[in-house]
Amino acid sequence: MDTGTHVVMGFALGGIATLDPNVTINPATTQAVIFGTLIGSQAPDLDTILKLRNNANYIKNHRGITHSIPAVLLWPILITGALLFFFPEANLLHLWMWTFIGVILHVFVDIFNAYGTQALRPFSHKWVALGVINTFDPFIFVIHLVGIIVWKLGLHPGVTFFSIYAILLVYYIIRFRMRNNVEAAVRAKINDEITEVIISPTYRFSQWHIAVITEKYFYVARSVNNELILHDQFAKRPIPDTPVINAAQKDKNLAAFLHFSPVYRWEVDEYDDYYEVRFIDLRYRSKGHYPFVAVVQLDLDLNIITSYTGWIFSEEKLRKKLELIPS
Repeated sequence: MDTGTHVVMGFALGGIATLDPNVTINPATTQAVIFGTLIGSQAPDLDTILKLRNNANYIKNHRGITHSIPAVLLWPILITGALLFFFPEANLLHLWMWTFIGVILHVFVDIFNAYGTQALRPFSHKWVALGVINTFDPFIFVIHLVGIIVWKLGLHPGVTFFSIYAILLVYYIIRFRMRNNVEAAVRAKINDEITEVIISPTYRFSQWHIAVITEKYFYVARSVNNELILHDQFAKRPIPDTPVINAAQKDKNLAAFLHFSPVYRWEVDEYDDYYEVRFIDLRYRSKGHYPFVAVVQLDLDLNIITSYTGWIFSEEKLRKKLELIPS
């Protein structure tokens, strides 16, 4: 989920913690637990600082080791230890328990996004992504804000947020059924032998991005209000074993893209004094454009000149990123 949603979920969990008599009996424990749930609900996203270095490191590692089983066990211990320095009278066990729940909740809700997490590390490096909830879901965010407002107006926070989470349970079930209906519609419409259907929810309740992998083709589609719309069809071509492609694959940006993207097409262009290799993710078509790409430019001796991976919504901005024109 996005940072804002994780923050309001931290507040919500702090509210639910007030149902624990071991928390409310001691003011120090109450304050420490609220901080613990807030920090715990943010801690796994500490890897966001990788974005300050470059996109390649961020794309390759975000929601990786910081969302893994060892990290989920370690975060609560570190946070609890730090908070006990400020709240030495707090109940150690219950502070750790609610902080642990905060961390678990963060990783758990991220699994429902299309991006997913490597939550099963170190046992598996597979990305667990259910594709049911968008990274930012307006309903989830707003219902948490309503709960915080109601809390400020004097209603019991524990009862308030427990009720809200009961509503969210129903909401998640509805979203699962909607996603399953979308997949069923895809399989009914595409006659080719389908090997995988990748469905990505959007922030709009009834719109979904769809990428379909078959034996011979990639299909790009969209579902809007239960109507399936096929946009593009691309021949499924394996990455060729050529000097240009092999040299490009040594680039860290392209390596990060290939680590992250399960469905893409590629193209190679030759210009007067350089080659350009471009890989295009097919999952996120928007207004006729595929914004998530990796581009590598090489000189005629196959030395890498420049490269980029990330979200680009115009060719002009891409050229600026590649430093071909002044920014």
